[in-house]
Amino acid sequence: MRAIALVLLLCTIWGVQQVVMKGVAADVAPTMQLAIRFAGASIFFGLLVALREGRRAFADGTWWSGLCLGLMFSLEFVFVGAALVHTTAAHTIVFLYSAPIFTALGLQFIPEERLGGVQWMGITAAFFGIVVAFVGPGSRPVSEPILGDLLALLGGAAWGLSNVVLRRGRVGGASTAKTVLYQVGVATLVLFAFASVTGQTRLVLSGAAILALLFQTLFISIISYLVWFWLLRRYLTSRLMLLSLLTPLFGVLFGALLLREPIESRFAIGSLLVLAGISIVNGRLARKPPA
Repeated sequence: MRAIALVLLLCTIWGVQQVVMKGVAADVAPTMQLAIRFAGASIFFGLLVALREGRRAFADGTWWSGLCLGLMFSLEFVFVGAALVHTTAAHTIVFLYSAPIFTALGLQFIPEERLGGVQWMGITAAFFGIVVAFVGPGSRPVSEPILGDLLALLGGAAWGLSNVVLRRGRVGGASTAKTVLYQVGVATLVLFAFASVTGQTRLVLSGAAILALLFQTLFISIISYLVWFWLLRRYLTSRLMLLSLLTPLFGVLFGALLLREPIESRFAIGSLLVLAGISIVNGRLARKPPA
């Protein structure tokens, strides 16, 4: 119950970030927001790792798998940013949250992570619920190219596979602070470069923009990541990833409450399917066996 409560809290925070980013997008381009918040998190986690481990911080054999983890993490946000140019936010969310499927597939060779037939039915129901909730008649123009959907799917694959790297690579044995540092550090470099190449460098430091960047840096890129990776070390990754499907649902709810965006009936039906699928897979959120 504690794990489920923590994941629900994380989904709430990650859901409201969509509203925060959208609210200040006119002042700071979304890609630039991501790059700035990851830069702030890199400074925090870099200092934390230096204080705890000193000069031999990266002499534990985690360097290459850590860089791979950081690259997967970075690609997720690059693909999502590019997808939003070509398709709707709804379609982007749907295909991004295919990540639990890629995680489950990548972890099928680990006995305790392997899902049974009933649990795969739960994943299918949950993902179908996301599709129902966010995709429907009028959700995008018929002439809209499929490129954006494919980019968002690649973002979901990158996110899902980053959890496989964390579970199976040497970086999984590193401290939580170092694990997050690999991700936010690489993401800072990649996203600043991507923002520069694509011209998404708009930055107007209004009061709202400063508050939004502080919220994203402190609560999302530092606190929520610390909690998330602590959970990944204690509970089975495939189960936790499925719970993350609640994030876009929270995002829509906050959009309705704070931005007065409408909620359609299909959203309610899709939400019920997501909850049903999560209940099937996570009837009991299993701990990892001791190493």
